Amino acid sequence: MNNPTPTPNQDTLQKLPSPWRCLTGALISGGFASALYLLTTSIAQSFASKPLPSTNQTAVNIAIAVRTLVVGMSTLATAIFGIVAVGLVALAIQVSLGQLRNRTASDSDSQ
Repeated sequence: MNNPTPTPNQDTLQKLPSPWRCLTGALISGGFASALYLLTTSIAQSFASKPLPSTNQTAVNIAIAVRTLVVGMSTLATAIFGIVAVGLVALAIQVSLGQLRNRTASDSDSQ
């Protein structure tokens, strides 16, 4: 019988990204998070400054729900990009430390 799962070899194993690539991604994600933060505060201030025009209680409840969802989705997107930026910085630190450990281990083995 053929084994459907291929055996991993050195070519198919995924390598860790370089610290520079992680930091570049963190910078991009942090830029998106900053822009989304400004957008979120702008949306929230715009909603807060405009009263609801209707006197119908059902329409007011629906409008409040829609405003809450819009601000919530914008806040969620901001938080996701912010967490990704922090995670990529942490990955860059981890990869850098791993490279330093491998470098010092190979230097001590060659002596």
